[in-house]
Amino acid sequence: MERLLEIMRRLRGPDGCPWDKEQTHQSLRPYLLEEAAEAVDAISKGHPNEIAEELGDVLLQVAFHSVIAEQEGSFTYSQVEQHIVDKLIRRHPHVFGNVQADTPEAVTANWKAIKAQEGKTAQSICDQVPKSLGALARAAEIQKKMGYTFPGKDQLIGAIEEGRLAEALWLMVAWCREEKINPEILLRERCEESCS
Repeated sequence: MERLLEIMRRLRGPDGCPWDKEQTHQSLRPYLLEEAAEAVDAISKGHPNEIAEELGDVLLQVAFHSVIAEQEGSFTYSQVEQHIVDKLIRRHPHVFGNVQADTPEAVTANWKAIKAQEGKTAQSICDQVPKSLGALARAAEIQKKMGYTFPGKDQLIGAIEEGRLAEALWLMVAWCREEKINPEILLRERCEESCS
């Protein structure tokens, strides 16, 4: 990681790249979303070299934002890394402590309890889910946090027949969740089928 940070510091230095030097956290937002989406696409394809390349692009975004912050004096890469290390240890007491959690369900319940202790659940449900997620993914997360369940195909058909398309999409997301299918990935895969 240090080599990548050195390169980013040079690119943003006095004799660096004019484009890189003018970037800000705000201007890089679309690139972070795009690189994350490309990494998801590569994972879906299952090609290890492509996955490695795309994860490298995501890592570049972490380095880029870290160097910008370092230059502004707001935070450093070391702080970014320390935050995630601390969080992983804190949220995995069944690995790094003496808490018992032998099933994925027990881990999830424990995770939720820890987040509540951290004050992460005090905000509204909609504020807990990133607004920059794709709409289907965001709807699925909001529904999960709400405990919303699919009310049935009759309501879905009714919403479609009445032309309430937003409601129909909301219900389709709930149906996907009931079937344990990620609606965002499902639609992405369908798009790929149409493009091939």
